[in-house]
Order: sequence, then structure tokens, then C-alpha cells
Amino acid sequence: MSRSLEDIRSVRLIVGLEIHVELATRSKMFSRAPNPACTEHENAEPNTLTDATVLALPGSLPVMNLGAVEMAMRVGLALGCRVAGVSKWDRKNYFYPDMPKAYQISQYDLPLCFDGAVDVPAVDEQGLPDPEGPAARIGIIRAHLEEDAGKLLHESPGGLPIDHSIVDLNRAGTPLLEIVTQPDFRTADQVVAFARQLRQTCRALGVTLGVMQKGHMRFEPNINVALMLSDGREVRTPVVEVKNLNSFRSLRGAIEHELKEQPGRWVSDGLEMGPGRKTTRGWDDERQATYVQRHKEDAEDYRYFPDPDLPLVAPDQAWVERLRDALPELPSAKYARFIREFDLTRKEAATLVEEPELTRLYESSIGAMAGIEYARAGRVAANLLLQAGLKRANERQMSITELAIDATAVGAIGMLRESGRVSAAAADELFGAFCDGGPGRSVEEEAGSRGLLIVRDDAALERWCDEVIAGNSRAAEDVRTGKVQAVGRLVGEVMKKAGGAADAKTVRETLLRKLGQG
Repeated sequence: MSRSLEDIRSVRLIVGLEIHVELATRSKMFSRAPNPACTEHENAEPNTLTDATVLALPGSLPVMNLGAVEMAMRVGLALGCRVAGVSKWDRKNYFYPDMPKAYQISQYDLPLCFDGAVDVPAVDEQGLPDPEGPAARIGIIRAHLEEDAGKLLHESPGGLPIDHSIVDLNRAGTPLLEIVTQPDFRTADQVVAFARQLRQTCRALGVTLGVMQKGHMRFEPNINVALMLSDGREVRTPVVEVKNLNSFRSLRGAIEHELKEQPGRWVSDGLEMGPGRKTTRGWDDERQATYVQRHKEDAEDYRYFPDPDLPLVAPDQAWVERLRDALPELPSAKYARFIREFDLTRKEAATLVEEPELTRLYESSIGAMAGIEYARAGRVAANLLLQAGLKRANERQMSITELAIDATAVGAIGMLRESGRVSAAAADELFGAFCDGGPGRSVEEEAGSRGLLIVRDDAALERWCDEVIAGNSRAAEDVRTGKVQAVGRLVGEVMKKAGGAADAKTVRETLLRKLGQG
């Protein structure tokens, strides 16, 4: 049967996602060996995070990590999953050159968490979530625990070529949460939005460091397309699983490449989705293309059987409900709330929820602004952190949360600025002073010592404003007729009369009031 691209009327993308999340427990999934996915051990020398269990020495037995089980349950609950009353461990038999016992302990037919769903918002032209747009509901098939394999290195530690592979077993046995979605994604944008949202969720829950470059989260899209043919038939191409993507850029690139290439492959080989047809591909960042690795095994090829050395996992309802009640407000909800309550832009809100530590600093800074209306405090704190804070962070090549300033200082600076006791420039100077550990005194004392406090003299301010209006009749008339931007010149004249000791914001408000625009 002949085939051509002209036979294809339309192409519909179908993507399901598998995500592997390395959990940041101090020890590994089934042994007391240190875990490289934990901050404490992330820079360990190769092959130093092992023990008898990791090395599969005779007589060693696995012992379940309760902390990893709790972390997995928390993620499952955040994804709307049910927690299984009984879950078990299975041996997945497959040749792993970087796992000494040559099988992986995983969960097959009784996963810990299953049957969930997540709403992924639409994204705008900048790729930012649009809370008011139509959301896509993505089903979660399962979230199960397993252990990670080690790493194979194909060049020497110094980067020199070698004709063999080097095995580093530090990662072998790391607790790994595998999350599997339904094939509900229809665009690359949806997949990337979900991936970003999941990373934020896992980091906010404190279950992973989420450093993509270190493999703490790895994405594996399962991609095929539905082809509507000119004769009315619909055919589906074989599923391609692209392995171990650790950046959102690569994730998007792999999906878009397969969407472009799969119709042409069908024209060439006529293969359709079915048993034994799934292939595994890798991603070449330089070529921006996938390449064949192997034909994918089906489940029966792994010869799963229950692990005889590990007990069942049977969480009672009280344990599950205690974890559910302790779930924090998730980043996606915070994002929408920050926009709604504080009138932030999407970009501002996205920045503030991206890093859990920054979110905590922001919310604590709002709480430290006693006496300022809540919505206004949210706006003031955002301005300070995203302007003065981001400027200092960029200068020092670090994150905002690595600056020494704390929420108490941010709140105090915000209150001084909002009350008109310091100018915008002075607030920025004060923020910088507290970024290097603080001068050992309160924000107000520091402002006084630097001569930054504005002495409020309402009578003098009224007089200066009247004099400037009288002496600049043309600019004043422009403001009266609605050209509000003309007030800038008048503000400058008042500030000259005040010798810089007035608050520009208060001066502007006073001038606009006097000119009928307040």
C-alpha cells in the first residue's frame, strides 16, 4: 500500500509523561548509606556513598526508608491521588550495569499512590501561567517508589576520552519517586507547564532539591500522534519514549521534534501503535533531534515478582489524613493568589513562587509590616525584593535568599518608605546596607545615622507646593487639564526647595490634590 504526506489531513499530538524525582532523604531507599540527593552529601567523591546493601554483598538485606515513604505520600496527595491501603515491593529484572544486584526494587501492580489529577493552567505568550485561561486536566495514573541506579561515565573525570565505561555507585539506591501521567497532553506548552508546576510543588513540599542539572528530576515523555487520513481512517504512530531529559528546553524540543518527524516515519514504514512497537530514544541537544536507543520492553519482559525481603506498606487512614492536613498552600495556588490579592504581574508572581525560600521571605516580609493594609504590604514587599533585592543578587551572582537581609529588615524598610519617612532612593540604600549582614542596629537607627530620614513638615510642604504652582503656571495648567505626567517638573521644583528632605511620593500626591487631580 502506498502512502504519502498528502494522505494526512490532520495530526494530533498525544503525550504522556513519566517523571523521576530523587527524594532528598539523608539515607538511601533500602540502606543506611548516605543519599547524594541530600544537600549534606551532594558533593561526595565517586563511589563513597555505598554500603553492603548497595554493593549487593552476600547476606545484606534491604530495610525500607520510612521518610521516603512519607515524602512519596505527600506528593501523591498534592497530585490528588488516592493512597493505597496496601502496597508492595517488586523486583524488576533487567540488566543494570550500574546496579550491582542486577535488578531494581520497584512497585508494579500495587503502587503507593494512584488515580489522581492535576489542573494545568493555560500559558500566555511569555510562557507564564494564565489563571484566567482554560485549564487542562491531566490524569495521574500512579506515583510509586523505587530505587535509582548508579551512573556510567564514558569519559575520564578530567574529560579525557577512554575506551571503556566507569561506574559511579553513589546514586545507586537513591529513593526515586516515579510519577506517571495519562496521555492527556495535547501541546508541548502543556507538558512544560505541568513539568514546571510539578517541580515547584515537589520543592515546596521539601521532598527534593529539584536541581535539574544534577538529575534530581528527569522527564521522559511518551509521544505519538494520531493521523487523520483522507479516507476517513485514524491511525496512531508507535509510541516513542525519550529518556532522561533534565531541562525544560530539552523536554519541549524532544516533543516538537517527534511531532514533526512521526508523520514522515509512518509514511516510510507504515508502522502503527501496538505491542512491541514502542521505542526508546535519546535526545541530542546539539542536533536538536532524537536518536534510537533500543526497542522498549513490555512489562512482562521485566519478570516482576514480589520482593521476599521487604514487608507490605499499609498506611492507615489516620496517617494519610495527618499528612493531608499538613499540606501547605501549593505554589500554583500562591501564584494565582499573589496576582489577585497584591495586584502583581504574572512575571512578578512567577518569580516569587519559583524558589520556596524566596516565597517564605516574601510572605514573612508582608507579615513584618504591621500597620500597613495587607494588600498594600504585599505590593511594597514585592517591590523591595524584586527591585532592590534582585539588583543586589545579580551584582553578587547569587539568589535573593542568599543575601543576609531578613524579613524583619525588609518589613521595617517597607514601613519607613510607605509612611513617607524615607525616599525611594533611601529605601534602596537601606536595603543594600542590610544585604551584607546588617550594621548591628535597627533599620530606623541606620536610616537616622545615614541622614536618610525625612523630617515631615506639612506646613512647609504646603507652602513650597503653592509657591511652585504659582511660579510654574504653564505646567500647573497642563496638570489641571489632565496631563498628569507634567507634574514631574513641579515635583522636582518642590524637592529643590526642600533641599531633598521631602518625600517625592508625598510631594506628588500634594501637588495633584492642589491641582484637582488627587
